[in-house]
Amino acid sequence: MTTTARPIRVMIADDQMMVRQGFTVLLNAQPDLEVVGQAVDGADAVAKAAELGPDVVLMDIRMPGMGGIEATSVITASGSGAKVLVLTTFDLDEYVYEALRAGASGFLLKDASADQLAEAVRVVAAGEALLSPNITKRLITEFSRLGAPRAPSKARIAELTERETEVLALIAQGLSNAEIAARLVVAEQTVKTHVGRILVKLGLRDRTQAAVFAYETGLVRPTGY
Repeated sequence: MTTTARPIRVMIADDQMMVRQGFTVLLNAQPDLEVVGQAVDGADAVAKAAELGPDVVLMDIRMPGMGGIEATSVITASGSGAKVLVLTTFDLDEYVYEALRAGASGFLLKDASADQLAEAVRVVAAGEALLSPNITKRLITEFSRLGAPRAPSKARIAELTERETEVLALIAQGLSNAEIAARLVVAEQTVKTHVGRILVKLGLRDRTQAAVFAYETGLVRPTGY
């Protein structure tokens, strides 16, 4: 007897009805994805995320009333386990940095194709980061402007082993597990183990938050990239 895995549950938060409906049609066409609800603004998103328990929330970053950043912060701090994938019109949106700090797991352009949208949801649901090269560059630029490190948690780096610290720095540079494995000449499964331990030791949600942590603590410096 084979057991069919349940579909990834998705909620869409956007103040534009056409965007919500369009994404709903595209995602429901995928056998492993299911749209379980829609929200019209940030406050609605917070309430429905608590009620519906989605795996992934597609969050418009700019909405009237409570915006996407505040809603992301509330949802990720609630302990619900939902991952937030922020929707932007431009890949260098001025709010990218703040949304990442609020707990977003990645970014997706609103004009993404159906395949890109579906794959983005799968990636984020699996706990992976979804940061394009342009988004990574935006992070570096923003940290340079703000003068990182900002966070008072630099001592937490001492909790990591030398190899884990090395892996964390490579995550912050945007490398995938396969790329990190090639760089360090180790098995990809070994890298996955290191990443898991890093997240547990530092109390982080996913790779995206690990990258933010690395910049904020000064482990990775914007200069030189």
